[in-house]
Amino acid sequence: MPGTSDVCVIIAAKNASATIGRAVSSALAEPETAEIVVLDDGSTDATAEAAEAVDDGSGRLKIIRFPVNRGPAAARNHAIAHSRAPLLAVLDADDFFLPGRFQRLFHESDWDFIADNIVFVDEAGASRASAAVPRFQSQARLLDLKDFIEGNISERGKQRGEIGFLKPVMRRSFLDAHDLRYQDSLRLGEDYDLYARALARGARYKIVHGCGYGAVVRHDSLSGSHRTDDLKRLFEADRAMLADPSFPAEAAALIRRHERHIRGRYELRHFLDLKKAGGPRAALGYMMARPGAIPAIVSGIVADKTERFRPQQAAAPVDAGAPAFRYLLPTIPEPDQQ
Repeated sequence: MPGTSDVCVIIAAKNASATIGRAVSSALAEPETAEIVVLDDGSTDATAEAAEAVDDGSGRLKIIRFPVNRGPAAARNHAIAHSRAPLLAVLDADDFFLPGRFQRLFHESDWDFIADNIVFVDEAGASRASAAVPRFQSQARLLDLKDFIEGNISERGKQRGEIGFLKPVMRRSFLDAHDLRYQDSLRLGEDYDLYARALARGARYKIVHGCGYGAVVRHDSLSGSHRTDDLKRLFEADRAMLADPSFPAEAAALIRRHERHIRGRYELRHFLDLKKAGGPRAALGYMMARPGAIPAIVSGIVADKTERFRPQQAAAPVDAGAPAFRYLLPTIPEPDQQ
């Protein structure tokens, strides 16, 4: 398709020397990649050197260093400002593209954002994913704000809300037309915030269920260890959307629902932090001074205490000879893969 072979891949990285080479190599292997901007976000290891070591000499790789860590949102914004390509694709430093990702995505037309399925693997599975992940039917559909918000709200006993993990290719022209960038202050949910604001302003967000993005699940990943204050900033971002007079009124109820969900998680975490630091009296004093927070705190504590008594969903059987892959979106193999 004309105009879709010029992609900038943005990789924000902190202390990712062990994985950044794989991420950069997978982006360089895509013919549609016109440039790659690696933003070394205050690393104390050899992240930048590891990225440079896999440069293919095509002139597409640019490495920028922050002397101190500023977070993924600020790093991505800086990379956008120092890139030129009309299409922007975010790749986490732990992750990788499956071969042919952009070619499959760009078979679709009429979109401002387009994303595909994600396969979650462990480090051992990452080396096998490119050859072992089957081809799936694309089933292209548009994602609206309602489905997006609901797909980011988790409920106990149900599958975790993960749709904010999608890594869409974004048209720079849409971001510029609506003055959209990541919120620098967010270190959690920066993707959710950007996509919600884009959808509220009419973005055509198309998703296809074909799989082209590999996410490596690591227990020590930066994205998996957020601070209590990060939750506070995220629900404050929801409130900022609601306070924006240009924000569509019909979207307000959806954003309020997400704000209550995140605020409840924050109140519970803050209560537990106070209990750990100052003892039960300090935590109870906080709760009594904020009666509106009591339901979230009490329900969260009860749910945590009773977690082990609730029935767990049985894991799907796994072929002993195949890697254990999990997919974010439902999958239907292509006929010749069944």
